[in-house]
Amino acid sequence: MNLLLLKPEQINNSVAMVSGRQLDQLIQVQGCVPGDSVRVGELNGLIGSAIVTELNDQRAVLELNLDSAAPPPLPLTLLLAMPRPKMLRRTLQTVASMGVKQIYLINSFRVEKSFWQSPFLQPEAIEEQLILGLEQARDTQLPELHIRKRFKPFVEDELAAIIAGTEALLAHPITDSPCPIDLQKPATLAIGPEGGFIPYEVEQLCAAGFEAVHIGPRILRVETAVPALIARLFPGQ
Repeated sequence: MNLLLLKPEQINNSVAMVSGRQLDQLIQVQGCVPGDSVRVGELNGLIGSAIVTELNDQRAVLELNLDSAAPPPLPLTLLLAMPRPKMLRRTLQTVASMGVKQIYLINSFRVEKSFWQSPFLQPEAIEEQLILGLEQARDTQLPELHIRKRFKPFVEDELAAIIAGTEALLAHPITDSPCPIDLQKPATLAIGPEGGFIPYEVEQLCAAGFEAVHIGPRILRVETAVPALIARLFPGQ
């Protein structure tokens, strides 16, 4: 954890109370003692530092000085076919740490129906993974995650507005077009499930305005493909 990310309800008049996982991090990982300074941020707010004024096995009290803006968001909207739940947790952390702020979890023919029943899709579980990613990257701006369980209505009713003004790219290994490098405009990136989108879904996405692109002949796992594609599209961000 490179940033202690505090929720607004933890803060009162520039003083924060910390317990649970964050307290364990301060004591066991960072080895803090009263008087130490730690890097902190407020969720969806500013970043700064804090002095540990009180510390025991029940809580830590921090005196805050928040004075810096969070890093700028990545100009990318990610459409991600629902991966396996355990992979979803790792992927959400990665996406949040790389600066993506708009995420759509969408359905696909190859997505198992049981995935949508996972407890990892509960709002508090999703927020936990996103916060872990933000803490890694020293960011405070929580991504917005939208769940869409029906592919066709999503494509027909919502997709045009989502991709408007962006470079719409579909990660697909069976195409001749390489993925662009270092885009200078906002993008929407669609990544399929294990095994990829079926031909019908590829046709629907391309008809909606997406261009199918590849990053080489190898078939990557979702958790590998996501950072590889994002780093290629926006290498300097």
